[in-house]
Amino acid sequence: MSLVIFGFDFISLKGAYLLSSVCLIIFLYAYIIYLYRAQATGKIDYEKYSRLALQDGINDDLVESCDNVRKEGDNNGLAR
Repeated sequence: MSLVIFGFDFISLKGAYLLSSVCLIIFLYAYIIYLYRAQATGKIDYEKYSRLALQDGINDDLVESCDNVRKEGDNNGLAR
């Protein structure tokens, strides 16, 4: 039994590599689009995190404090 489409046997090892490569490429492009949309809508500002490469000392200012970050579900009674 074999499943041959466009010259590739999808049951063989080459077919498995091709299928996994296509799935990983789709995942990568979806992640890149997510990052771009999050930056464009202002949900996350990735440029402030780029300062970590230069300001990584122990006495440098924080990029963002934990007190200012408030997410939905923070008030659920669980200890941090």
